[in-house]
Amino acid sequence: MKLHQLEALVASADAGSIRGAARALGLSQAAVTRALRELEASERLPLLIRAPEGITFTEHGKVLLTHARLVLNQLEHAHSDLERLRGRMEGSLMVGVTPWITLTFLAEAVQLFRKRMPDIRLELIEGLMAVAQPLLREGSMDFAVGQLQPGASAQEFACEPLLAYESTVMVREGHRKARARSIHELLDEDWVLNFAPDGQRDLIDYLFTRHGAQIDERRIVRAQSVATLQTMVEQADMCTWSPTILSHVPPFGGRLRPLALREAFEPRQLGIVTRRNSTLSRAAAAFIDCLLQVIRRHARSAKKEDLALFETLELLI
Repeated sequence: MKLHQLEALVASADAGSIRGAARALGLSQAAVTRALRELEASERLPLLIRAPEGITFTEHGKVLLTHARLVLNQLEHAHSDLERLRGRMEGSLMVGVTPWITLTFLAEAVQLFRKRMPDIRLELIEGLMAVAQPLLREGSMDFAVGQLQPGASAQEFACEPLLAYESTVMVREGHRKARARSIHELLDEDWVLNFAPDGQRDLIDYLFTRHGAQIDERRIVRAQSVATLQTMVEQADMCTWSPTILSHVPPFGGRLRPLALREAFEPRQLGIVTRRNSTLSRAAAAFIDCLLQVIRRHARSAKKEDLALFETLELLI
């Protein structure tokens, strides 16, 4: 298995055709075709399904493609680190950020990082962990600031705790169930929740089943973005379960109402999520340090708005 063969495999997947892969790599179609055939021959497995409309991958090919992306992304990180050691501050960094961090600490952390590493090309992906996990898995995302979803493989990802935060069931201000005191009073309502593809059962158990409540799963809408979640709560009168801090910060403050339910929800942990056994680049480590500096500064602050934030947060590092 050779590097140029893996490059041909990934380029073919990204382009959807041999011709597109050749164009992206600056090679002839014959060279890309030869690299792919050599790869299949060396592994003695069919990796691609070729058709007039393009290419798809066999199950063997999909597995190898995941590892090929990891290899190429890790090599890119190594190249960037070596260039920085030579004094050429170049490279890129992709960070996944959970929405409530975006609304609180992110801007200051980015400003601090840009001063420290101005030549790094920074890409921020705002999204819930269900969005970040596939990008982490393939190696294109360096790390995410978030929480591992129930069902996420502990063998696949590692999480270094950063903050503990309270979570609560919320509805919009003025909702007909705004005075509800038990999860059982909300079983006839529609819900909008975020969860990984393999995490729905664990989340339902956590929110409902362990409290003796049974909900019709058809009442649950899965949202992949906080904007969608907010819209469903405010305009479709749905219930949700979210970090309590969202009710304290714009644009949610004064619009979402946390419910004082009898059922308790233990504090959750937000952390730095990475692929297990991966190595963070120097840029990634610097960004994490900048974020920690900002969070610690706010945790020590006596400002009214910071005191309100840390009523529902606890620094763990």
